[in-house]
Amino acid sequence: MTDPGQTETAARHTFATAAKSAAGYLDQAANSHGREKIEMVLSALARTATDTPHLVEIGPGGGAALQHLTDSLTGTTDRPRTLDVTLIEAPGIISQTLARAIDRYNAADLGTCTLTNGLAQEIGTLLHHPVDIVAASALMHEVYSYGSGYRGIHELMQALPTVLTPNGHFAYRDVRTVDAATLHETATHIYTHRAWLQFVRMFTPQYLRDGLHPYHRSGDDPTVLQNSRRTSLENIDPRTSAVITGPIGLFREIQRHYITFRDYAWRSGALGILPHLDGQHSADWTDAAAGHKRVHFTLTDAKWISPRQRELLKSVSEPYADHYVTDGDIFDECTDAAIIELLTNAENGNEQCAAVWQEWIEREGHETYVYLTLSELLTEFAITSAEANTGTVMMPRTARDVATPERAYYTRYLQKRLPNPLPDGKQLVLFTNTPVHDTEAITAGVEALRPLCSRAAMAQLHSALTQMM
Repeated sequence: MTDPGQTETAARHTFATAAKSAAGYLDQAANSHGREKIEMVLSALARTATDTPHLVEIGPGGGAALQHLTDSLTGTTDRPRTLDVTLIEAPGIISQTLARAIDRYNAADLGTCTLTNGLAQEIGTLLHHPVDIVAASALMHEVYSYGSGYRGIHELMQALPTVLTPNGHFAYRDVRTVDAATLHETATHIYTHRAWLQFVRMFTPQYLRDGLHPYHRSGDDPTVLQNSRRTSLENIDPRTSAVITGPIGLFREIQRHYITFRDYAWRSGALGILPHLDGQHSADWTDAAAGHKRVHFTLTDAKWISPRQRELLKSVSEPYADHYVTDGDIFDECTDAAIIELLTNAENGNEQCAAVWQEWIEREGHETYVYLTLSELLTEFAITSAEANTGTVMMPRTARDVATPERAYYTRYLQKRLPNPLPDGKQLVLFTNTPVHDTEAITAGVEALRPLCSRAAMAQLHSALTQMM
């Protein structure tokens, strides 16, 4: 069912093509974690018996997944098959690193790799014959935010089984959802850090007003208490702790968006510090399991950063070749102090700082990152795909087809900033386009779903499967 107000909001906010194609976004910011992006793809390939498998990646971004796929296939001594790859990118999106990744794949004699443009939910019109594997990363929130909300997601769920061969696979990776029965479940979160309080005050009202999101129920309206008195989100005093009660999904949005804003502010150079987020210096771990690392960075010429902040950071850092390095916890402290300055200046009318904030809002500030719980995602995929009348159901086949890897660095940071942070990580799911007449496979899929889905969801799934048989 389409959320109230979705059509009007979608009309106001179209896909930020120019912002998402800007140099430094797809070629840098969205071009990481390639190994994780192809983890389920490699599992799918191992189960595919086709002589020349066909892989389709939706939203290849800067080509990180394709680069790691190339590395994985060229690093294998026994490659009896070629793999043809089709990349589907939104119209108008351009990435130079993706173009280079395509050339490298084709030069490696692994098969063919071609790029086409179109929308994810229209995949049925873009492919002319069934394929063996479809892969995507962080796709659903783009479809949700710019493709008519849940309707866009359901259109994609119904389209996928029509373009996959029987027993074909959909390898999906996204931000981990909340551990709750529903995103509307009421929770209370406490914010004590000034940078986060300022961000909540500036981000949350515009997100609830302008973003495409599901929080329209009467019980979703957040309440804010400061000094035991009720106030509004817009009037939060960032110098005083705030107790906010609202839907748990909204707190997930606040947490994820703060992280993406911090990353954007880093990469823009607006904070006066530019950490090495990619390459060999990005993983200089002191304790990888604990998420503790050393951060390599260079200083930028952001004029509005106070000399005191710049000198403080230099005093707690060490020169390293042509840049500096410091403890990650110290760097996080300096980053949040710089964010306080940036947001304060933006609110006080500084044009440069306001421009940084507005550019991020346009690019990512309206997007909804979490739209379904894991239980809802798995069962709605199964039920909605069944409604495509292809005689197949999209579901994981084994327990190994669902993974929720932690992101230790972000978890460490969040635990130091928030009294009750939500778990941070990714969720990887390998869906199989399972024929309904394959009783053994259907039974295995149901058993894989049982510990992950609610009883109500499993009852809905059983009802849908019964109608198909």
